[in-house]
Amino acid sequence: MIRSNFLLVRSISPLSHHRNPLSPFTVSYSSFNLPESSMETNSKDSQEPKKDQHKETARDIDPLKKVSDDILPHILNLYGSCALPRDFEIYAPDASFEDPLMCAHGVKQIKSAFYSLSKVFSESRIVEYNIKENILPHGRREIVIDNKQYYKFMGKDIDMISLIKLYVEDGKVIRHEDWWNKKPLWNRDTSNVPLVGRIIEMARRGSMLATHAMMKFGKDPTS
Repeated sequence: MIRSNFLLVRSISPLSHHRNPLSPFTVSYSSFNLPESSMETNSKDSQEPKKDQHKETARDIDPLKKVSDDILPHILNLYGSCALPRDFEIYAPDASFEDPLMCAHGVKQIKSAFYSLSKVFSESRIVEYNIKENILPHGRREIVIDNKQYYKFMGKDIDMISLIKLYVEDGKVIRHEDWWNKKPLWNRDTSNVPLVGRIIEMARRGSMLATHAMMKFGKDPTS
C-alpha cells in the first residue's frame, strides 16, 4: 500500500501566542501554505441557486486539507479531562477506542472511557506532541500523534510516552488506538500465542464494560 506522508509537526509550548479556542492548551505550529492554484474562490456575480448540491463524501474532500486541524483540539480536551459532549462528535457512531486497559465500541462507551479519567486522576493532559497525517486509499486518513502524557495519581506525577493513531473516514474518526510506550496493542493477531491474545482482549472488554456501568453508560455530566 502506498501512503503519502502529508504534513506537519506541532508542539505545545506555554510561551506560544497561538491559542486553541476549544482547548486549555496553547499551541504553536509550523504553517503549511497552499499554492494559490489550489484555493477556491466564490464569485459575487453568481447569484443563481446551486441545483446540484450534495453531501460531502470522501471523494469530495480536498486531498490537501489537514483533517487533523479539526480533530486535534477535541483530542486534547479528551486527554485533558475537560471533554464536553461536542468533543465526541469527532467519532463515527460505531467508532472504536482501544488502549492497553480498555476496548470501547461505540460513542457511548468512548465517552465512559474518557469521562472516567477525572475520577481516577486529579490531573491529566497531553504536554508534548508531534503529528503526521497520511492519506490512505478511498479517501481515508491516518493521523499519528507521537506524544507525551502527564497524569497525577494520589499526589504522584506520572509521565508516559504514547502513540495515538486515529483512522478517519468522511471526516469522522472510525478507530482510535493509544499505544502506551509506543508498543502495539496486544490481541490475538499481535500476540505470539493467539489464545493469550484472546484472553487479553476479553479482559480489556470486561474492564470497559465495568467502567461503562460505573460512568452511567456514557451519560454526559451535568454542568
